[in-house]
Amino acid sequence: MRIALVSEHASPLAALGGVDAGGQNVHVAALACALAELGHTVTVYTRRDDATLPDRVHAAPGVEVVHLLAGPPVAVPKDDLLPYLPELAAGLAADWADTPPDLVHAHFWMSGLVSLAAVETLGAAGHDRIPVVQTFHALGTVKRRYQGRDDTSPRERRTLEPWVGQSVAAIIATCTDEVTELTAMGVDPATVSVVPCGVDLSLFRPDGPREPVPENRTRIAVVGRLVPRKGVDLVIAALALLRDAGRDDVDLVIVGGGRSQNDMHEDPDGARLLGVAAAHGVSGQVILRGQIPQAELPAILRSVAVVVCAPWYEPFGITPLEAMACAVPVVAARVGGLGDSVVDGVTGIHVPPQDAPAIARAVGRLLDDPETAAALGSSGRARVSDGYSWDRIAAATVDVYRRVLADPVPRGAPAVPEDTFSRTAAAFAAPPVTVVGRRGHRP
Repeated sequence: MRIALVSEHASPLAALGGVDAGGQNVHVAALACALAELGHTVTVYTRRDDATLPDRVHAAPGVEVVHLLAGPPVAVPKDDLLPYLPELAAGLAADWADTPPDLVHAHFWMSGLVSLAAVETLGAAGHDRIPVVQTFHALGTVKRRYQGRDDTSPRERRTLEPWVGQSVAAIIATCTDEVTELTAMGVDPATVSVVPCGVDLSLFRPDGPREPVPENRTRIAVVGRLVPRKGVDLVIAALALLRDAGRDDVDLVIVGGGRSQNDMHEDPDGARLLGVAAAHGVSGQVILRGQIPQAELPAILRSVAVVVCAPWYEPFGITPLEAMACAVPVVAARVGGLGDSVVDGVTGIHVPPQDAPAIARAVGRLLDDPETAAALGSSGRARVSDGYSWDRIAAATVDVYRRVLADPVPRGAPAVPEDTFSRTAAAFAAPPVTVVGRRGHRP
């Protein structure tokens, strides 16, 4: 099968931990490689964000990454990319004109938008309809609910994202909560399959090198982007509560950010978190590691007693899987996909969202009871080994692909609404776009 993965802002080649580089990058890279290992030919399409990048990169056996021009070849925040999407859609259509893929799998709502537009362009030129499968990774409705006025998504997302969900051949959701959200957006739940994210079990494992930890110190960790919704400030507040309760031997390692460790004081989110640490009087206990290669992350995880995931909301969250794969217990806010991956009392401890005292109590409980912590870690490793290996995830994804390709009356993409791209140059100044998408037909 020839498979095109479209990931407009999240390149599988990007360094992790930056503002727009996180779980989606890992997901697309690992899925591409796992699909190739099953014998499929995979091409990943992403936006060129550096003029020096080659047009095409051989990333792994059976996997090629294609950089398409869409706006200036520099880093652009994903929420500012809408005006450049027509150029990206044109690039996709041009690349697919000679050798079209059997199926397109779009990642994020804007990737779905450009994929549907490219398929429509080819259809108008007489090509067979290429089915589009969609994974959203995050939904605008959820983002607005938790961020309110701080949501920087373009206003058109409110109408274009549901249109994508109603127009693609199938949707792969990463957790059960997402199915409920999609249904509320007007998406037919019969078109949705749940396939979680996976974890690289050969890289993330209990055995292997560990980062050295100073004598008589214990470390906990947070891993991921440092944007406010990830709740790192809550973990810093919890660290202060642990200190006040007598646990002043605990250090917090924070992995992620837009810069390397030596430059984290210049990173806006890093500076913000250093300010939070100073306000709580725990500056000496907070270690900002900045961006790191994924290959270096397991050694850090093995060196800590607990990994904390405390986002306000989380579409899925790969970090808990990586921690569990290393047999490290997880304290996780019970939101989104974390309710699926982390089993309360079995592989970790659930806490209410945005609750620093609950985080402190859960971490303190695990630090005070190493036997329970070890048992949770062991169960976590068993859980990810049984259900979250990338070969299993890829096989389940291919099952969705095959069902779509076998549909005698393909759902396909309807015509792109006339105003989808026509006003993108003034996307942020114009009134919100109203889009009505024609639903595809099912047998």
